[in-house]
Amino acid sequence: MKGQDDIEKYLPLTESTYYIMVALIEPLHGYGVMQRVEVISEGAVKIGPGTLYGALQALEKEGLIDKAGEEERRKMYALTSKGRQVLRLQIDRLAVMVRNGESFFSEEAE
Repeated sequence: MKGQDDIEKYLPLTESTYYIMVALIEPLHGYGVMQRVEVISEGAVKIGPGTLYGALQALEKEGLIDKAGEEERRKMYALTSKGRQVLRLQIDRLAVMVRNGESFFSEEAE
């Protein structure tokens, strides 16, 4: 299936890219993305401006996010439908990994 292959070429996402995309489910500016990533990752991921803006530029170039306007001269970004598809597939991949890991530990406990 060509459409699915087009989406799967972005997988797996890096941890930083995954959290940036999750943060952009709702439109946000760069600083807001940095803050939200730290919160939703429970402090495990902290993204600096250089990493963030490089990632935003790459995601926009690939059509996974788009500018959603400006607020007080800050560019707002949000996921595109293609970005949502990629994120959904990544979440499905992670769910399989968690199930397999949990299965391993539950078998080990027996």
